Formats: sequence, C-alpha cells, structure tokens
Amino acid sequence: MKNKITSAQEAISMIKDGDSIMVGGFLTGGHPEHLVAALLNENSAGNLTIISNDTGTQELSIFQLVKSGRVKRIFASYIGSNPETGRLLMTKEATVQLFPQGTLAEKIRAGGAGLGGFLTPVGVGTIVEEDKRKIEIDNKEYLLEMPLKANVALIKAHMADETGNLVINGSSRNFNIVMATAADYVIAEVDEYVKAGEIDPNHVNVPGIFVNAIVKVG
Repeated sequence: MKNKITSAQEAISMIKDGDSIMVGGFLTGGHPEHLVAALLNENSAGNLTIISNDTGTQELSIFQLVKSGRVKRIFASYIGSNPETGRLLMTKEATVQLFPQGTLAEKIRAGGAGLGGFLTPVGVGTIVEEDKRKIEIDNKEYLLEMPLKANVALIKAHMADETGNLVINGSSRNFNIVMATAADYVIAEVDEYVKAGEIDPNHVNVPGIFVNAIVKVG
C-alpha cells in the first residue's frame, strides 16, 4: 500500500505552467491555506487557472497568488472580499468568469461524475445567460452548463487515514467533497492522520481512491 503522506512542498511540486487548480473552501472555512501558501512560495508555475468558490481575503495566500500575476483565468462565485480579483475583472488582465454558487458547485460535480453538462433555470433572463445555449423543455427555458474539471485539486479535511480516506467536518465540506472527484490529482491538507481502519467507514466523506497526496499540518 502506497504511503500518501508527504510535505506540502513535495505535493505541489507537480503543478506546472498552464495547469487548472481547484481550491476548496468558502473564505477561511475549509480553505487549504498551507497548500496554497506552498504553491505561492515554493512553486513558480504560471498561466494558471483557479477554480474556487471565492478568491479569499487579503489575509489568505490565495489573494497573493492572484495578485502575483501568475493566474490568468478564474472561475468563481464570490469575489467581494478580494479587490484584486475585482480589478482583474474590470481591467481584463485576467479572465474572470462568475457563476451562481449552486451552478458552480454543480458544474464541478458534473465534471466529477463524467456528465456532459446539465440544465438549470438559474440565470435565465440575466447576464448569466450570455454566450450560453438555451434549451426549452415543457415551455420552460434552461441554460446548458458545461462540466468543470481540473488538473489538480487542493482541498482541506479534518482527518485522513493512510489510504487517503477523508473526514471533513461541518460546513468545511462545502466545495471540498465535489472537488475531490473532479481533478486528476488531489492533494488533501489534514489536521490529523491515523492508521487504516481507525476511521469509521460511515464517517468517510471522501474515499481514499480519489486522494493522491496527504499533507498533515499543525
């Protein structure tokens, strides 16, 4: 059995120029700060795409990553706490695409499930429908939303065992669970690390089959 535990520096060393990176969490809730800090400070990859509910606050490393000029594309739902992302949206120095929060989550889930897309009425008749295909079913209009996948996902969990099974507590589950299914390489930042068999299977939120590397912090 492969030992998946490693250092943050080693885990993020495989990120390369042009990669798309999912970052879990909602602001500080379930945000993998140590992994993002390692990406910012220990890896020089550029031309990155960031897929995240938000792009953090000025206290988080994701803010500095966006400000560094290394991020050329952002898919997000909420950017109100990061003025730098707002500036990039206005100046078009980077491509910033916003989605309703539920739509963003479902796009990621669809990517992880191998779906070709999904139909939603959310955004019909608003700026959200620009450049999207509309489909009418039973006299109701829907937008066709395409799935989202990534090269790498950086996620946060409370606990992992040596096979990569994860326990994610409370609201920290937010985007972390769906992102674990929608990336080619998944790195989990965890607070606690235990032996295989020590986690009740009923408490596992992300099966270890989805997790490639574990970084213990604290």
